[in-house]
Amino acid sequence: MSLRDALTGRHKVKGPAPDRLFALSTAYVALETEHQVTACGVAGIVFQPLATSDFESIVSDMEAVVKATASDLGASIETHDDSFGYRWMVIRDPSLEDLVVAVNGVSSALVGGGYGERVLCAVFAFQGPRDPKIYFIYNYKRGSWYPFVPTAGGASAGQRSVERELQIKAQVGRELPVEPELERWFPLWGIPF
Repeated sequence: MSLRDALTGRHKVKGPAPDRLFALSTAYVALETEHQVTACGVAGIVFQPLATSDFESIVSDMEAVVKATASDLGASIETHDDSFGYRWMVIRDPSLEDLVVAVNGVSSALVGGGYGERVLCAVFAFQGPRDPKIYFIYNYKRGSWYPFVPTAGGASAGQRSVERELQIKAQVGRELPVEPELERWFPLWGIPF
């Protein structure tokens, strides 16, 4: 941050850290073998759309690229707009590594087009022996991960298990760069998968 930014109260937002995004692939080995937590084969990237032809072109080009490569691998892609004005690009693929690569491709295209500040997060769905859903959320602006575990009522019920989230943090904290400030573990209600 520059002196001018400090005086005016403005600061630059940190860009995405793709190497930290890919840490999920390594952490997944420990999750699966040591804790029986498995990937559900679905992930999403969440961003705030912008009604400009340049932005829409980048998004439609990335959808086309992901669709073209996904069809060869048996994967699919769909988009949803939520009630908060964010767009979810949802990718389904049985391979976690392919999901991470696809999400990284979309975020890289948005950043390359100058729209990195519009990217909110990436969400990957998992399940465990006692958890119907575990979501790992990658906060692009912070360059860190955190778990989100909705209670049995699901992500639409508005309740979460903070205790289970802290247990998961302890289990993957060495393999995954987990957000150290718990107040930044924002729940995402209404995840479309």
